[in-house]
Formats: sequence, C-alpha cells, structure tokens
Amino acid sequence: MRVGAFILAAQFPGQGQGEALHRAVRSAEIAEQAGLHEVWLAEHHFVPYGVCPQAATLAALLLGRTRRIGVGTAVSVLPTQHPVALGEQAALLHLTSEGRFTLGVGRGGPWVDLEVFGSGLAAYDHGFPESLDLLLRWLREPRVGARGERYAFREVAVVPRAAEALADPDDPGGLTSGPPVVVACTSPASVRLAATRGLPMLLGMHCGDEEKAEMVALWRAAALEAGRDPGEVAAAEHVSAGVVQIADGRSAAVETLTKAMPGWLRQGLGAHVTVDGRYRGMRDPLAYTELLCALHPVGPPALCVDRLAATSERTGIRRFALLVEGSGDLAATEENVRRLGAEVLPQLG
Repeated sequence: MRVGAFILAAQFPGQGQGEALHRAVRSAEIAEQAGLHEVWLAEHHFVPYGVCPQAATLAALLLGRTRRIGVGTAVSVLPTQHPVALGEQAALLHLTSEGRFTLGVGRGGPWVDLEVFGSGLAAYDHGFPESLDLLLRWLREPRVGARGERYAFREVAVVPRAAEALADPDDPGGLTSGPPVVVACTSPASVRLAATRGLPMLLGMHCGDEEKAEMVALWRAAALEAGRDPGEVAAAEHVSAGVVQIADGRSAAVETLTKAMPGWLRQGLGAHVTVDGRYRGMRDPLAYTELLCALHPVGPPALCVDRLAATSERTGIRRFALLVEGSGDLAATEENVRRLGAEVLPQLG
C-alpha cells in the first residue's frame, strides 16, 4: 500500500492563517522523515476550511524542501484556472522534481471563486470536460492549439514538455512521460469522465467503503466500454481520502477529533458562498466528525492497520491520502504523522 498525508492547511478557531500554513509545511516535512509515500495538498479560496489558495505553489515549496516523498495536489480546481497555465506549472514541477509530482484536478463547487476569477458559472456547470482535455493535451503533446467553446487559440509550442525525457545521457531510463493525473470524483458523471480518459480517481473522505467500491466498479466498466486497455484498467491507482488519528485507545483518538474538528468544520464550511445564491445544505459538524471517526483509521495502531486493510480489500484501492491535522495542534499533528509512519505503515502489505 501507499500511504500519504492529506494536508488542508486548516485554520482552526483561534488560530492565525500563518499558523495553519506553518503546520501544513511542517507536517509534510515530518511525513518524509516518517517514511510516508506522499503528501497531498488541498486548495481553497476565501475560507478558513483551508488557507492554501494554490496547491501547485505549495507543492513547489515542498518538493524543494524534500528529497524522496511524492507531492500531489488534492486538488487543483480546474474551473478557476487556465488549463495551459496549470499544465505549465505541472510540467515544471514534474521535470525539476524528477517525477515526484502528481497533479490532482477537480471541478470544485459553485462558489464565489468563479466570480472572482472571472470564469463564470458555466465553467463549473459544463466546462470541466473541455478544460480537462486541454490540460491533458498540454501534458502529452509537443504543440497545442484549441478551438473549444471556452478556449480558442492558435497552435503554440509546449515548453517545457512534460512528456520529454530528461536530458541526461547517463540515465537512458529518465522521465519519458508527463506527471500522473488523478481526478476528484463525486458523481457517476465524473467517474465516467475520468474512466473514459483512463485517469485514476480521488475519492472523498465522506464516502464509506461500499460507496467507493461502487464507484471503482463503475469506473472499470466505463473504462472498458471506452476501449481502454484491460491491463491499464486493472492497474489504475485510485486514491482513497480519509482521516487518521492514532492514540493508545480508540476513545482517546475519537475525543481528540471530536473536540477540535466540529469547530473547524462549522467555521470553515460555513464560510463558503455560492456564486448564484443557490441554497446549499451543510452537514452537522459533530455528526460529520463522528462519521469520519467511524469510517477511517481512528484509534490504536492495530485498529488503524485493520481499518486500512479492510478498506483496501473491499474497494481494491491501495493508495491512501489521510488527513493528519484533525487535532488542530502542531505537536499533536507531528506525533500523529510519526506514529503513522512508525507503527502503522510497517504492518501494511
């Protein structure tokens, strides 16, 4: 299994934004020291749910500060960014990190972000496939032009080319393809979109094993129907997002999260504003925290191992992005990451 830390740069009540960002950076550094395989960085605008507005920028910092661990975006919100600009960033990070970068992209939500960045509601409602396809072309082809509904421009050279081997004559097996791309999927439509393009899914932490298994099955069927290679379909590395909190007893781990997370969720999720004034429901913060504790590895190390193994067996997913900062405290987060690496990771196959 590949286990990574999911980092939101969450701003808990009473904390400053700089404190949240410091904890995010420190968590990634500790994740490498602890032997985790990767870190995943969330992206949000104008809300304390997460104070990182540009996941690719934070990824660049962390790739420069680390040497081994993979770094991915979870996710870069495509409707609020130009696909070519994001593609250029991804290619740069891929090449300069020698392949340690993964680009996760998603549709985001109908938030005021669409107004601020000038993309409009149409980019969210029906523009995601066009943006995704343009991004993929940029990462795979030497020259790209566009004649779509949203993007239209003359053909230009792709520089730097993400799919070009590194110019190292002593390394004939250097990079020969662009960065891996994963797609956040929350609906059958997004599952089919990812499947037809052969892109692995990132599945949210609000989903249980049964729902994730159903989405994986739908992805496989849609990918095969689209003519994707069966071997490629079987080898797809989907990512399961979750929460991890390690303590010597389950009650202690649950208490840590139920003391800290509801206040953060209430403040963070409540700050979202829709671009068109549409109604949106909000989960009860305490009930949502309790649900996350029930679904994910929260408790002593042996329970966490069993929980991850069970999810993998039920869903077929062997790659995890686990929220490590649910306590809201820097020292507790560092300890959580270290225990994940020392007491859980070695017991996973």
